[in-house]
Amino acid sequence: MHQAIYERLKSVARAGAYVTYTDIAPLAGLDMSNPDDRNKIGELLGEISIHEHQQGHPLLSVIVIHRENNIPGHGFFQLARELNLYSGRDDLLFFIQEFERVRHFWRNQ
Repeated sequence: MHQAIYERLKSVARAGAYVTYTDIAPLAGLDMSNPDDRNKIGELLGEISIHEHQQGHPLLSVIVIHRENNIPGHGFFQLARELNLYSGRDDLLFFIQEFERVRHFWRNQ
């Protein structure tokens, strides 16, 4: 797991805020204009969310959003489905609910 990204996400979550992929990519030396780096950031965020899920916590990577549409990427929702946390079709609703779970959880940490 990428520790610098994990720590940044925890800090942002404690503040009840969001962060963009472009903002966190440099922590791993990644450039979001590079397709391979975009895939890599998705993998790193997936590792963090899997770790959190295994601990019984909400999916921390929900706070990482696209600047253009203010929601996480497709990979976030796919991972939630793979973890049997989301089976619906309303990505926006799931995003809002999971963000609130993260905000509530980390506010108390």
